[in-house]
Amino acid sequence: MTVRIATFNAENLFRRPRAFGLDDEELSRRILEDFATLVSLLDRDPYTAADKRKIAALLEEHAYNSTRTRPRAILVNEPRGGAKLHTTSKDESGRTVVKVIAGGRSSWAGWAELVRDDLNRPAVENTARVIAEVDADILLTVEVEDRLTLDRFNTQVLNTEILGTASGARPYPYNLLIDGNDSRGIDVGILSRFPIRSVRSHIFDGTEKGGEPVFSRDCPEFEIELPGGDSLWILGNHFKSQGFGSAKQNDEKRLNQARQVRKIYREALRRSPHVVVAGDLNDSLDSPPIMALRRAGLREAMTHKSYQGTPGTHGTGNLPDQKLDYLMFSPTLWPKVQNVNVERRGGWAPNTFDSFETVTSKITRASDHAALFADLDL
Repeated sequence: MTVRIATFNAENLFRRPRAFGLDDEELSRRILEDFATLVSLLDRDPYTAADKRKIAALLEEHAYNSTRTRPRAILVNEPRGGAKLHTTSKDESGRTVVKVIAGGRSSWAGWAELVRDDLNRPAVENTARVIAEVDADILLTVEVEDRLTLDRFNTQVLNTEILGTASGARPYPYNLLIDGNDSRGIDVGILSRFPIRSVRSHIFDGTEKGGEPVFSRDCPEFEIELPGGDSLWILGNHFKSQGFGSAKQNDEKRLNQARQVRKIYREALRRSPHVVVAGDLNDSLDSPPIMALRRAGLREAMTHKSYQGTPGTHGTGNLPDQKLDYLMFSPTLWPKVQNVNVERRGGWAPNTFDSFETVTSKITRASDHAALFADLDL
C-alpha cells in the first residue's frame, strides 16, 4: 500500500498580523520587535516608572496614533469590567496620550495582541489547490490559526464546489491542532485520511525548572493509525525563524529546539519504528540544528535518489539555504520511501517556475513555501 506524507507551510490559514503585510519591511520588523518588548514589559510585576513610560510610548506609537502609512498594529485586549492597564487622553495637538495606571501584571486583566487583517480569499483558495494537487494521505500543516480554522478550511474550501470539479479536491475525515506558544496564534496541525489515535503536546518542555519554553510553537506528536493497525508517529514542528531579533539567539534557539526534537524522536522510537519529523525547521540541510537530527539517524526526503529537483522549498527554491521544510524518516521508514517531490505552483516566482493560473502575484499566492511530499510503500 502506498501512503503519501506531506508537509506544507500554508501561511494563509490564519488572519495574518497587519504588520506582516506592510510594504515597508523595516517598519514591519520594528513593529514586531516593539511588540515583543511590550509583551515582556507587561509581564513584569511590579512596573517601575521607567517600565510605565516605555509601555505608554509603545502604545502611543503602535496602538493609538495611527496614520494611513502607519496603520494601527497593536491593541490591548481588556475584558469589560476588569481592572485596566491604562487610560488615554488627548493633548493640544489631538494626539492620544497614554497613562499606565496598573501597578504590575497582577493588577490588571487582559493582554496585548497584534491587530490582524482578514483572510485573503484567493490566496486561501490557492492554498487549497496546492493541497488538492498533492493529495497526501497525511499532511502536516504549518501556520494555522486554530483547529476551527483548519476544520472550516477543510470542509468549506477544500472541495470541488469551491475549486471546481477538475481539481479533485476532497476534505479530510480527520484533522487536529493544539494551540501552541506563539503569541500570534500560528500553530502546527494535521489533516489525515487515517484515524488519529492520540496526540502529545510539548508546549511546556523547558519550563520544568522555571525556564522558558523550548518550542516557539510546539512539537505535537500525532499518532496515526495505519491500515492494518500499526501506528505512525508524526512529530510536527515550526522552528524559530531566522528573521527578527538577534541572529545568534535565533540560531541557538533552533539548535535547542532540534536537540529537544531529537530527544522526543528517540522516545517515540520506543513506541514504534515508524516515526517522521516534519515541518518548517527554518534552517538549511547542513546547519547545526538539522545535522543534530540527521546524526540521530533521521533521513531527509529531498536527499532521496528519486528527487531530482532544485534544493530549496522557500522562495525560488534555487539555493541550498532556501531549504526550510523537511520530511525526515526513521531508519525503518527510509527504505520504504519510493518517490519524493515538491509542489511549487502555489508560489509566485514568474522567472523561475510556473504557477497555477489563479496565482497572479504575491498577494494571491498560496505561500512562499512549497509543499514537500513523499510516497512510502507501507
